[in-house]
Amino acid sequence: MLKTVIMGLMIPFLGTSAGAACVFFLKKDLKDGIKRALTGFAAGVMVAASIWSLIVPAIEQSSDKGQLAFLPAFIGFWLGVLFLLLLDHIIPHLHAGINQVEGPKSKLTRTVMLVLAVTLHNIPEGMAVGVVYAGLMNGSANITAGAALALALGIAIQNFPEGAIISMPLFSEGKSKPKSFVLGVLSGAVEPVFGGLTVLIAGLVVPAMPYLLSFAAGAMLYVVVEELIPEMSQGKHSNIGVISFAIGFSLMMALDVALG
Repeated sequence: MLKTVIMGLMIPFLGTSAGAACVFFLKKDLKDGIKRALTGFAAGVMVAASIWSLIVPAIEQSSDKGQLAFLPAFIGFWLGVLFLLLLDHIIPHLHAGINQVEGPKSKLTRTVMLVLAVTLHNIPEGMAVGVVYAGLMNGSANITAGAALALALGIAIQNFPEGAIISMPLFSEGKSKPKSFVLGVLSGAVEPVFGGLTVLIAGLVVPAMPYLLSFAAGAMLYVVVEELIPEMSQGKHSNIGVISFAIGFSLMMALDVALG
């Protein structure tokens, strides 16, 4: 079981690394339309994962509370939103394609802040995979191995374009291909770290599982609404992002149902 959990935690990280490797094969930065499509796809995957893989299991696990079965999911969801809101305000970061720095004033370089922006994005994804595999280990959340794998694969699929979206702009700004690749990989390294920490916490506090599941969902949806949806809607032909969102959403939904 431990080997299964470790492999599950590493799958999303491998997706980011594979995407960052695009810098070795592409000569120019991605076009705006492609970026919007990839961002919309990632948003769709994250929304579907938040619902089917996290919020629904959280409510199901609290079914013994009757009409208040929603309460742990409600509380956990808001804690996740507030946690990402806090990180968004205390960590200086810069989103690709936007020149305005978010968070407190800092002397950090543009490169570091670009990587920090993606790292913030990856924290809730790592937690989401971690809490689902924790539920699989302790058997308390009615989570199957297939459902856990579906979430890990879904996050990995949407991490692939994220890896490219961070490494390609760094290369276009003058970084070498190897350095751009390494920075792209590092932006995803936070996922197995936070995933592992979440597994440990959930294992120690089993009754907290519904709260942790919905916490990860709230954090992921914060990222989607605050960052991804605005990015996929920029400029002309914003319908590209919407269609890609629908593709990502339906793919993740299908994975969760088929494998779960």
